[in-house]
Amino acid sequence: MNTRQRLETVFSGKAADRTPVLGGWICCAPHLIELAGATLDDYRAAPKAVALRAYHALGVDGLISLALPKADGDYRIVDEHSYAHADRGESVEDAVARIEQMPDAAAIERDFDFEAEYAKFRSELVGMQTSCGDLVWMPAIWNAGAKASWYFDFGYENYFTIVGMYPEAARKLMEMGGAHGRCHGRMVARAVKEGLFPHAVLLGEDICTQRGPMVSPKFLEQYYAPQLKYGLEPLLEAGCRPVWHCDGDVRPLLDMLIDCGVQGFQGFQPECGLTIDNMVERRTRDGKPLLIFGPLSVTTELPVCTPDEIVAKVRHAIEVSRGNADLVLFTANTINPDVPLANVRAMMRAVRED
Repeated sequence: MNTRQRLETVFSGKAADRTPVLGGWICCAPHLIELAGATLDDYRAAPKAVALRAYHALGVDGLISLALPKADGDYRIVDEHSYAHADRGESVEDAVARIEQMPDAAAIERDFDFEAEYAKFRSELVGMQTSCGDLVWMPAIWNAGAKASWYFDFGYENYFTIVGMYPEAARKLMEMGGAHGRCHGRMVARAVKEGLFPHAVLLGEDICTQRGPMVSPKFLEQYYAPQLKYGLEPLLEAGCRPVWHCDGDVRPLLDMLIDCGVQGFQGFQPECGLTIDNMVERRTRDGKPLLIFGPLSVTTELPVCTPDEIVAKVRHAIEVSRGNADLVLFTANTINPDVPLANVRAMMRAVRED
């Protein structure tokens, strides 16, 4: 099988010639340089080209993104401008007033210039796929589905205050998030139908900490779930399986997410009690096996285990998934410099030798 056939076979719920592997989240320039057989000067001159050479050499099947450091000598794909702030210098009253002036869900969908936006989306997909060669370019579409993480727009303090004390404003935010998510989901769905995007997409948002959801599941079930279900409809109609990024302890939300149409999960933090062993026992709302992107932890496994232990963990994941879940090997989050390159190579060795 070639890379696309391997991935699409697993996305369709069938067994491939081997477990596919996703890449794109190595946030360590020295690792990419060594894998590519390049120099630091090569990387500085063309980081994307070196990264693509690295992933070809590693032998992955598809790329979720190219997580390249923002600064030379750094390893972070974010900077001080990337984070949500507790206080954005706006009173909660002003934040609520701003929400009241924002377009409602109907206006968002009505004013979304689908053809123009899709033309840009399509051009980016085709361009990156050309650069990737035989590696399948399947970028995470974080804004598809719905949006609950409005703390980026209003700051944590205002956001949580609005959720707790201003139900009408909170409901409008969730409805707006569903409208935006559906618009972007429609674009992915069309790309799937045109053969430009595979039949699975990574999406989701950080709405949990290691102690559970940031806001009550009751609120999310009442205000957010209907919007997520609405936003995922175009993907499901196109036969594209939504795979939810798990950050923190999402266990209290799993039933809700599955009921909304989520058909798979990516990540897993064993320290939060979320492991592949319990995830493979779950089913989609149609009673079918889940699609798993994972399950290697970048905190408790990849940085501290030996290569042989990583091989054993990969083989365990393959074994427990066999007949129970559709597995694509991936990591829980980005691979930083604390992960030995030997352990990255061990992941690939394990699937090739299985």
